[in-house]
Amino acid sequence: MNRIDRVTAILIQLQSKRVVKAQEIADRFNISLRTVYRDVKALDEAGVPVIGEAGVGYSIMEGYRLPPVMFTRDEATAFLTAEKLVEKLTDVSTRKNYGTAMLKVKAVLRLTEKDYLEDMEQHIEVIENQYVPKRSNDTIHLQQVLQSIAAKKVLQLDYFANHNQQQSNRDVEPVGIYYLGENWYMVAYCRLRKDYRTFKFGSITKLTVMDVHFEKQHPSLKSFLNKVSKEKNLQTVVLLIDKNVLPYFGDQKYYNGFVSQKEADANTIEMTFLTGSLIGFARWFLLFGDHAIIKSPQALMDEVKVALASISKKVNAAN
Repeated sequence: MNRIDRVTAILIQLQSKRVVKAQEIADRFNISLRTVYRDVKALDEAGVPVIGEAGVGYSIMEGYRLPPVMFTRDEATAFLTAEKLVEKLTDVSTRKNYGTAMLKVKAVLRLTEKDYLEDMEQHIEVIENQYVPKRSNDTIHLQQVLQSIAAKKVLQLDYFANHNQQQSNRDVEPVGIYYLGENWYMVAYCRLRKDYRTFKFGSITKLTVMDVHFEKQHPSLKSFLNKVSKEKNLQTVVLLIDKNVLPYFGDQKYYNGFVSQKEADANTIEMTFLTGSLIGFARWFLLFGDHAIIKSPQALMDEVKVALASISKKVNAAN
Protein backbone atom coordinates (compact mmCIF):
# COMPACT_ATOMS: atom_id res chain seq x y z
CA MET A 1 0.00 0.00 0.00
CA ASN A 2 1.42 3.41 -0.95
CA ARG A 3 1.57 6.19 1.61
CA ILE A 4 -1.38 8.21 0.27
CA ASP A 5 -3.69 5.19 0.45
CA ARG A 6 -2.37 4.30 3.91
CA VAL A 7 -2.88 7.79 5.32
CA THR A 8 -6.43 7.82 3.94
CA ALA A 9 -7.08 4.42 5.50
CA ILE A 10 -5.69 5.66 8.83
CA LEU A 11 -8.12 8.60 8.71
CA ILE A 12 -11.03 6.19 8.20
CA GLN A 13 -9.75 4.04 11.08
CA LEU A 14 -9.56 7.09 13.36
CA GLN A 15 -13.21 7.85 12.58
CA SER A 16 -14.28 4.27 13.37
CA LYS A 17 -13.63 4.51 17.14
CA ARG A 18 -13.57 7.14 19.87
CA VAL A 19 -9.87 6.46 20.55
CA VAL A 20 -7.38 4.50 18.44
CA LYS A 21 -4.00 3.50 19.85
CA ALA A 22 -0.89 3.99 17.76
CA GLN A 23 -0.04 0.31 18.16
CA GLU A 24 -3.42 -0.66 16.64
CA ILE A 25 -2.55 1.36 13.52
CA ALA A 26 0.96 -0.11 13.40
CA ASP A 27 -0.38 -3.67 13.67
CA ARG A 28 -3.04 -3.14 10.99
CA PHE A 29 -0.63 -1.80 8.37
CA ASN A 30 2.48 -3.67 9.55
CA ILE A 31 4.44 -0.46 10.01
CA SER A 32 6.61 0.95 12.79
CA LEU A 33 5.31 3.34 15.45
CA ARG A 34 7.63 6.00 14.04
CA THR A 35 5.86 5.68 10.68
CA VAL A 36 2.49 5.95 12.43
CA TYR A 37 3.59 9.20 14.08
CA ARG A 38 4.71 10.61 10.72
CA ASP A 39 1.44 9.63 9.01
CA VAL A 40 -0.71 11.13 11.75
CA LYS A 41 1.38 14.31 11.63
CA ALA A 42 0.71 14.45 7.87
CA LEU A 43 -3.03 14.30 8.57
CA ASP A 44 -2.70 17.09 11.12
CA GLU A 45 -0.75 19.25 8.66
CA ALA A 46 -3.48 18.62 6.05
CA GLY A 47 -6.04 20.19 8.37
CA VAL A 48 -7.56 17.09 9.98
CA PRO A 49 -8.18 17.91 13.68
CA VAL A 50 -6.37 14.92 15.21
CA ILE A 51 -6.06 14.93 19.00
CA GLY A 52 -3.24 12.84 20.47
CA GLU A 53 -2.67 12.01 24.11
CA ALA A 54 0.42 10.10 25.27
CA GLY A 55 -0.45 6.67 26.65
CA VAL A 56 -4.07 6.96 25.47
CA GLY A 57 -4.15 7.23 21.69
CA TYR A 58 -5.52 9.35 18.88
CA SER A 59 -9.00 10.72 18.33
CA ILE A 60 -10.62 13.15 15.92
CA MET A 61 -12.34 16.27 17.15
CA GLU A 62 -16.09 15.75 17.58
CA GLY A 63 -18.07 16.94 14.56
CA TYR A 64 -15.40 16.28 11.93
CA ARG A 65 -16.50 13.85 9.25
CA LEU A 66 -15.21 12.64 5.89
CA PRO A 67 -17.40 13.01 2.81
CA PRO A 68 -19.34 9.81 1.97
CA VAL A 69 -16.96 6.83 1.83
CA MET A 70 -16.51 5.11 -1.53
CA PHE A 71 -16.08 1.34 -1.23
CA THR A 72 -13.81 -0.61 -3.55
CA ARG A 73 -15.22 -3.50 -5.56
CA ASP A 74 -13.49 -6.05 -3.30
CA GLU A 75 -14.82 -4.37 -0.14
CA ALA A 76 -18.36 -4.35 -1.52
CA THR A 77 -18.04 -8.04 -2.45
CA ALA A 78 -16.93 -8.79 1.12
CA PHE A 79 -20.12 -7.09 2.36
CA LEU A 80 -22.16 -9.20 -0.06
CA THR A 81 -20.49 -12.40 1.19
CA ALA A 82 -21.21 -11.40 4.78
CA GLU A 83 -24.84 -10.74 3.85
CA LYS A 84 -25.20 -14.36 2.72
CA LEU A 85 -23.89 -15.55 6.08
CA VAL A 86 -26.16 -13.17 7.99
CA GLU A 87 -29.18 -14.50 6.08
CA LYS A 88 -28.49 -18.09 7.16
CA LEU A 89 -26.91 -17.77 10.59
CA THR A 90 -28.76 -14.96 12.37
CA ASP A 91 -32.28 -13.91 13.34
CA VAL A 92 -34.96 -11.81 11.62
CA SER A 93 -33.99 -8.55 13.33
CA THR A 94 -30.29 -8.87 12.47
CA ARG A 95 -31.08 -9.79 8.86
CA LYS A 96 -33.36 -6.76 8.56
CA ASN A 97 -30.74 -4.39 9.99
CA TYR A 98 -27.99 -5.80 7.79
CA GLY A 99 -30.23 -5.54 4.74
CA THR A 100 -30.79 -1.85 5.45
CA ALA A 101 -27.06 -1.33 5.89
CA MET A 102 -26.36 -3.07 2.58
CA LEU A 103 -28.73 -0.69 0.78
CA LYS A 104 -26.67 2.22 2.15
CA VAL A 105 -23.45 0.54 0.97
CA LYS A 106 -24.88 0.00 -2.51
CA ALA A 107 -26.16 3.58 -2.61
CA VAL A 108 -22.61 5.01 -2.63
CA LEU A 109 -21.22 2.61 -5.23
CA ARG A 110 -20.53 3.60 -8.80
CA LEU A 111 -22.89 2.17 -11.42
CA THR A 112 -20.28 -0.35 -12.62
CA GLU A 113 -19.82 -1.65 -9.03
CA LYS A 114 -23.60 -1.88 -8.57
CA ASP A 115 -23.87 -3.99 -11.73
CA TYR A 116 -20.93 -6.10 -10.55
CA LEU A 117 -22.58 -6.84 -7.18
CA GLU A 118 -25.89 -7.65 -8.84
CA ASP A 119 -24.11 -10.22 -10.99
CA MET A 120 -22.00 -11.62 -8.12
CA GLU A 121 -25.02 -12.13 -5.87
CA GLN A 122 -26.10 -15.22 -7.81
CA HIS A 123 -22.61 -16.73 -7.47
CA ILE A 124 -22.46 -16.82 -3.65
CA GLU A 125 -24.53 -19.15 -1.46
CA VAL A 126 -24.38 -20.54 2.06
CA ILE A 127 -25.57 -24.15 2.12
CA GLU A 128 -26.84 -25.68 5.35
CA ASN A 129 -25.28 -28.95 6.52
CA GLN A 130 -27.66 -31.68 5.42
CA TYR A 131 -26.50 -33.95 8.27
CA VAL A 132 -27.38 -31.43 10.98
CA PRO A 133 -31.05 -31.14 12.07
CA LYS A 134 -32.71 -28.05 10.59
CA ARG A 135 -33.31 -25.33 13.15
CA SER A 136 -34.94 -21.93 12.86
CA ASN A 137 -32.96 -18.88 13.96
CA ASP A 138 -35.93 -16.56 13.50
CA THR A 139 -36.70 -16.21 17.22
CA ILE A 140 -33.29 -16.31 18.89
CA HIS A 141 -33.36 -12.55 19.70
CA LEU A 142 -29.72 -11.68 19.00
CA GLN A 143 -30.42 -7.96 18.78
CA GLN A 144 -32.35 -7.91 22.06
CA VAL A 145 -29.42 -9.51 23.84
CA LEU A 146 -26.88 -7.13 22.26
CA GLN A 147 -29.02 -4.11 23.13
CA SER A 148 -29.29 -5.37 26.70
CA ILE A 149 -25.50 -5.69 26.91
CA ALA A 150 -25.07 -2.11 25.69
CA ALA A 151 -27.73 -0.76 28.09
CA LYS A 152 -26.66 -3.05 30.97
CA LYS A 153 -30.18 -4.39 31.38
CA VAL A 154 -31.06 -7.66 33.08
CA LEU A 155 -32.64 -10.41 30.97
CA GLN A 156 -35.26 -12.84 32.23
CA LEU A 157 -35.06 -16.26 30.62
CA ASP A 158 -37.28 -19.29 30.51
CA TYR A 159 -34.61 -21.92 29.86
CA PHE A 160 -34.85 -25.63 29.11
CA ALA A 161 -31.67 -27.47 30.10
CA ASN A 162 -31.09 -30.51 27.90
CA HIS A 163 -28.68 -32.21 30.31
CA ASN A 164 -31.35 -32.68 32.99
CA GLN A 165 -34.50 -32.05 30.90
CA GLN A 166 -35.68 -29.34 33.30
CA GLN A 167 -37.26 -25.93 32.73
CA SER A 168 -36.07 -23.00 34.84
CA ASN A 169 -36.55 -19.25 35.10
CA ARG A 170 -33.37 -17.17 35.33
CA ASP A 171 -32.49 -13.51 35.71
CA VAL A 172 -29.14 -12.95 34.01
CA GLU A 173 -26.68 -10.17 33.25
CA PRO A 174 -25.53 -10.73 29.63
CA VAL A 175 -21.82 -10.58 28.82
CA GLY A 176 -21.65 -11.57 25.15
CA ILE A 177 -22.70 -13.97 22.40
CA TYR A 178 -20.78 -16.35 20.18
CA TYR A 179 -21.44 -18.84 17.37
CA LEU A 180 -20.11 -22.39 17.59
CA GLY A 181 -20.98 -25.63 15.83
CA GLU A 182 -24.24 -24.53 14.19
CA ASN A 183 -25.54 -22.79 17.33
CA TRP A 184 -25.54 -19.36 18.99
CA TYR A 185 -24.65 -19.12 22.68
CA MET A 186 -24.87 -16.38 25.31
CA VAL A 187 -22.46 -15.98 28.21
CA ALA A 188 -24.15 -14.30 31.17
CA TYR A 189 -23.89 -13.88 34.92
CA CYS A 190 -26.73 -15.93 36.42
CA ARG A 191 -28.24 -14.27 39.48
CA LEU A 192 -29.77 -17.59 40.54
CA ARG A 193 -26.49 -19.56 40.48
CA LYS A 194 -24.32 -16.57 41.49
CA ASP A 195 -21.86 -17.45 38.74
CA TYR A 196 -21.26 -17.19 34.99
CA ARG A 197 -23.13 -19.61 32.76
CA THR A 198 -23.37 -20.37 29.04
CA PHE A 199 -26.89 -20.45 27.59
CA LYS A 200 -27.72 -22.01 24.24
CA PHE A 201 -30.12 -19.74 22.32
CA GLY A 202 -32.06 -22.73 21.01
CA SER A 203 -32.93 -23.70 24.59
CA ILE A 204 -34.29 -20.26 25.54
CA THR A 205 -38.05 -20.65 25.29
CA LYS A 206 -38.81 -17.06 26.32
CA LEU A 207 -36.66 -13.95 26.67
CA THR A 208 -37.74 -10.69 28.31
CA VAL A 209 -35.70 -7.49 28.66
CA MET A 210 -36.35 -6.22 32.17
CA ASP A 211 -36.39 -2.59 33.22
CA VAL A 212 -33.63 -3.37 35.69
CA HIS A 213 -30.04 -2.18 35.27
CA PHE A 214 -26.94 -3.94 36.59
CA GLU A 215 -23.80 -2.12 37.68
CA LYS A 216 -21.36 -5.03 37.87
CA GLN A 217 -18.41 -4.70 35.49
CA HIS A 218 -18.15 -8.10 33.82
CA PRO A 219 -15.02 -9.44 32.12
CA SER A 220 -14.89 -9.28 28.32
CA LEU A 221 -16.32 -12.20 26.39
CA LYS A 222 -12.88 -13.01 24.96
CA SER A 223 -11.24 -13.21 28.39
CA PHE A 224 -14.12 -15.34 29.67
CA LEU A 225 -13.83 -17.83 26.80
CA ASN A 226 -10.03 -17.99 27.19
CA LYS A 227 -10.46 -18.69 30.91
CA VAL A 228 -13.01 -21.43 30.29
CA SER A 229 -10.75 -23.00 27.67
CA LYS A 230 -7.81 -23.10 30.08
CA GLU A 231 -9.92 -24.51 32.89
CA LYS A 232 -11.18 -27.38 30.75
CA ASN A 233 -9.24 -30.58 31.31
CA LEU A 234 -8.31 -31.03 27.67
CA GLN A 235 -6.27 -34.08 26.73
CA THR A 236 -4.10 -34.53 23.68
CA VAL A 237 -4.96 -37.42 21.38
CA VAL A 238 -2.66 -38.58 18.57
CA LEU A 239 -3.96 -40.99 15.92
CA LEU A 240 -2.39 -42.69 12.92
CA ILE A 241 -5.07 -42.87 10.21
CA ASP A 242 -5.19 -44.47 6.77
CA LYS A 243 -5.20 -41.76 4.10
CA ASN A 244 -8.07 -43.35 2.20
CA VAL A 245 -10.58 -42.64 5.01
CA LEU A 246 -9.71 -38.96 5.51
CA PRO A 247 -12.23 -37.70 2.90
CA TYR A 248 -15.05 -39.17 4.99
CA PHE A 249 -14.20 -37.19 8.13
CA GLY A 250 -15.71 -33.93 6.89
CA ASP A 251 -16.44 -31.42 9.65
CA GLN A 252 -16.63 -34.16 12.27
CA LYS A 253 -12.92 -33.83 12.97
CA TYR A 254 -13.41 -30.20 14.01
CA TYR A 255 -16.30 -31.09 16.32
CA ASN A 256 -13.97 -33.57 18.03
CA GLY A 257 -11.11 -31.15 18.67
CA PHE A 258 -8.92 -31.41 15.56
CA VAL A 259 -5.67 -29.45 15.97
CA SER A 260 -3.26 -30.50 13.21
CA GLN A 261 -2.12 -33.28 10.90
CA LYS A 262 1.05 -34.36 9.13
CA GLU A 263 2.13 -37.19 6.89
CA ALA A 264 3.50 -40.19 8.81
CA ASP A 265 4.30 -42.26 5.73
CA ALA A 266 3.03 -42.80 2.18
CA ASN A 267 -0.26 -44.30 3.37
CA THR A 268 -0.76 -42.83 6.85
CA ILE A 269 -1.58 -39.44 8.35
CA GLU A 270 -0.80 -38.51 11.95
CA MET A 271 -3.62 -36.39 13.40
CA THR A 272 -3.62 -34.51 16.70
CA PHE A 273 -6.75 -33.61 18.67
CA LEU A 274 -7.60 -31.88 21.96
CA THR A 275 -10.62 -33.38 23.69
CA GLY A 276 -12.45 -32.76 26.95
CA SER A 277 -13.99 -36.25 26.97
CA LEU A 278 -12.03 -39.41 26.22
CA ILE A 279 -15.25 -41.42 26.54
CA GLY A 280 -16.95 -39.34 23.85
CA PHE A 281 -13.84 -39.43 21.66
CA ALA A 282 -13.65 -43.23 22.02
CA ARG A 283 -17.22 -43.55 20.71
CA TRP A 284 -16.32 -41.43 17.68
CA PHE A 285 -13.12 -43.43 17.14
CA LEU A 286 -15.15 -46.63 16.80
CA LEU A 287 -16.63 -45.27 13.55
CA PHE A 288 -13.28 -45.63 11.76
CA GLY A 289 -11.20 -47.64 14.25
CA ASP A 290 -10.48 -50.43 11.76
CA HIS A 291 -8.55 -47.86 9.71
CA ALA A 292 -6.64 -46.18 12.56
CA ILE A 293 -4.18 -46.70 15.41
CA ILE A 294 -4.21 -44.83 18.71
CA LYS A 295 -0.69 -43.52 19.26
CA SER A 296 -1.58 -41.84 22.56
CA PRO A 297 -2.88 -41.68 25.25
CA GLN A 298 -3.20 -45.12 26.79
CA ALA A 299 -6.37 -43.95 28.58
CA LEU A 300 -8.13 -43.62 25.19
CA MET A 301 -7.14 -47.18 24.28
CA ASP A 302 -8.63 -48.34 27.58
CA GLU A 303 -11.92 -46.50 26.88
CA VAL A 304 -12.14 -48.09 23.42
CA LYS A 305 -11.56 -51.55 24.95
CA VAL A 306 -14.34 -50.94 27.47
CA ALA A 307 -16.74 -49.85 24.72
CA LEU A 308 -15.85 -52.85 22.54
CA ALA A 309 -16.30 -55.25 25.46
CA SER A 310 -19.73 -53.78 26.16
CA ILE A 311 -20.73 -54.08 22.48
CA SER A 312 -19.45 -57.66 22.33
CA LYS A 313 -21.38 -58.58 25.45
CA LYS A 314 -24.63 -57.21 24.05
CA VAL A 315 -24.12 -58.89 20.69
CA ASN A 316 -23.44 -62.25 22.35
CA ALA A 317 -26.49 -61.82 24.58
CA ALA A 318 -28.66 -61.11 21.53
CA ASN A 319 -27.47 -64.29 19.90
